[in-house]
Formats: sequence, C-alpha cells, structure tokens
Amino acid sequence: MDVSPLIWTLTIVFIVALLLFDFFFHVRKAHVPTLREAAIWSALYVGIAVLFGIGVLIFGGTGPGGEYFAGYITEKALSVDNLFVFLIIMSSFRVPREDQQKVLLFGIVFALIARTGFIFLGAALINSFAWVFYIFGLILLITAGNMLKPDGEDAHTGDNIMIRLARKVLHTTDHYDGDKLFTMVNGKRAMTPMLLVMVAIGGTDILFALDSIPAIFGLTQDTFIVFTATAFSLLGLRQLFFLIEGLLDRLIYLSYGLAAILAFIGIKLILHALHENNVWFINDGQPVEVVEISTGLSLSVILGVLVVTVVASLFSPAGKAQNAIANARRHATSYLDSEYTADPAERERILRLLLAERDQIVALGPKYKQKAREEADLMELLERARDSHRAAVERGEAEPLGPSKILPHD
Repeated sequence: MDVSPLIWTLTIVFIVALLLFDFFFHVRKAHVPTLREAAIWSALYVGIAVLFGIGVLIFGGTGPGGEYFAGYITEKALSVDNLFVFLIIMSSFRVPREDQQKVLLFGIVFALIARTGFIFLGAALINSFAWVFYIFGLILLITAGNMLKPDGEDAHTGDNIMIRLARKVLHTTDHYDGDKLFTMVNGKRAMTPMLLVMVAIGGTDILFALDSIPAIFGLTQDTFIVFTATAFSLLGLRQLFFLIEGLLDRLIYLSYGLAAILAFIGIKLILHALHENNVWFINDGQPVEVVEISTGLSLSVILGVLVVTVVASLFSPAGKAQNAIANARRHATSYLDSEYTADPAERERILRLLLAERDQIVALGPKYKQKAREEADLMELLERARDSHRAAVERGEAEPLGPSKILPHD
C-alpha cells in the first residue's frame, strides 16, 4: 500500500496524541479505575482501531484491509497474553493499586518504541534478504512449541530472568513513595521499587517484541500496516488490563490457541520463503512452487482459533477453579498488604472479591474445593485475611461479614 509521508506523519501524531491524552487525563492523577471506566475506554480504543481498519479497506483495498485486521487481531491476542506477565510482575513487586495505571502506560509506551524499532529493522532485513522469512518462521514455530510446555515452578512467581537481573543491578528502597522513581532516605537520594518495576516491564517488552513482530510480518510485509496494527493493538491495553484482570487466569486454553496461531503463521512464512527462495542449498537457489496461504484464510483461522479457545476456557470448570484460586491468592495477599492501597473503598472491594471467589470455589463442588484446601499457602493467606478482618471489625474499622466466612472449608 502506497502511503505518503503526510499520512505517516499524521498517523504518528494521532497515536502520540492518544498516549498524551491517556497520561494527562487518566494516569497523571493516581487512582483506581472503575470497571465502567475501563469498559468505556477499552471499547473506545477498539472502536478507533476498527475505524482505522475500515479506512484502510476503503482507501487501500480489501487486500491491505484484510492484512490490517489479521495483524491487529493477532497482536491484540498476543498483548492479552502479555498481560499475564504484567500482572505477575506487579504482584511480585507489590505495586500499589493506585499506581498500577502508570506502570502499565509506561509498559505500553516502551513496547511501542521497542516494537517500532524491530518493525523497521525487520522491514529492512526483509527487503534486503529474502531468507529472513525462514528465520522468522522458525522463531514462531519454536515460540509455539514453548507455549505448549507445562508451566514451570516459576510460572506464577514473576521471577523471570529480566526481574532477577534488575534486582541484582538496581538496589532500591523497601517501600514505595507514591509513583516516584526516586525518594529521600536519611537525607540521601535513593531509588524506589517503582524504578525496578519499570526496568522489569521494559525488559519483558523487548522479549515480547521478538515474538510479536515476526508474527505480524507473517501476515503482511507492508511496513505501514505492520506499524499501525501493532500500535493500535497496544493502545487501550491499560484499560483492558483492569477490565479483564479478574478473568486472566480463567483463559487456561489461550496459550494453546496462541501456539496454534503462531505455528500457523510460522508455516505461512516458511511457505512464502520457499516461494521467494534464493538460498543456494534449497532447490539450487530457485523459487519452490508451493501453495501460499491467503490473507482471507489467515484471518479466518486466527478468528476461529481465538473464538474456540476463549469460549472453551470460559466454560471450563477447571478454568473457573484455577481463576478463583489464583484471584483469591492475589486478593488475600493484597488485603494483608498495608501498602497496597490507601483507599478504604478499595480494601472493601478486595474483601468482597475474596468472598465471591470463596463462594465460586465452593459452588464448583467437592473436587475443586478440595483442590483449594490442598493449596497450603492459599489456606494460610485466607486464614490471615479472616483474622485481619475480625481485628478490623473489633476496632470499628470494618463491617462484620455476617454469615459469610472467608475460608472455603468453613
């Protein structure tokens, strides 16, 4: 698609303006967004992305338009998977609820910068070396295989290589000072854990880009479409986090769906590489006659796989149990953390969510209730949360729970 420098400039200015608007009108003042606020702004950003895609369809044609929507949907799905890691990082570093928006916005901006760099690098390599398609295809196939591996012991600890490296290099204070990166301790300037969080988020953004950029280049080689589909998939990610945060652990089959999509795109890339082949040891450096996968088929496969995996996850009893147990663990930890929030209403919200999750575990039946009871750390957290609430009631700082209790075996 032929795009003039003026259109490039206007598009970049529009994206930057959206980020600035998000910062000055939503993130600058620390607060906990309501579910309604998150839903409205998530829908607005998706609407902007869809309208932009319709514009590509009108002015660029069905080919570029289909490539844009295939790229946008793929990148959006991958960004949802990235939210799992963001959630783990913020839980690991005990980021105060009111400041999580700023961390997420930083992650989005850094991801956009990192991926833009990879996009132009990838475009330059593709234009100069056709064999790069083989490399991108292999990267996606390896990534798909890694997604199918069972979670390791560190899957829910947030103790990945970037965080371990950041902890060793940066020495910070034990406590936050709002959203400040630096604070004063005993008259000396010191780094807060917020800086460590930013480094961890930024590092994982670079790792994410290594998967997402080859994926979208497998759907289109148009640099403008790659850039805009990636950018619009990241915009609104902050609001989406607060909208679906409580459902993330329920999407137990999403990784399988993403693995299938990445493997499909990887195969598509390798077929395209064979079609454009100039590698001397493959068919004597001549193109190989193979069937290439159309954009329409790619879009249909991506949508179909995502719909099946998301619906299967939402209706799975195992997914419901895993989600309730994981959320109960997080909410009990947050409720016991005196630095998690200074808002009494937020603490009340956490407690109510904790009770709802307890009821979900009980409603799923003896099998999953027993599964929760076997989680020793979870039981200890719930007991401490119950005792903390009882103490708050005795001090007159909280309302009694009535007949409801926190522990699932009460």
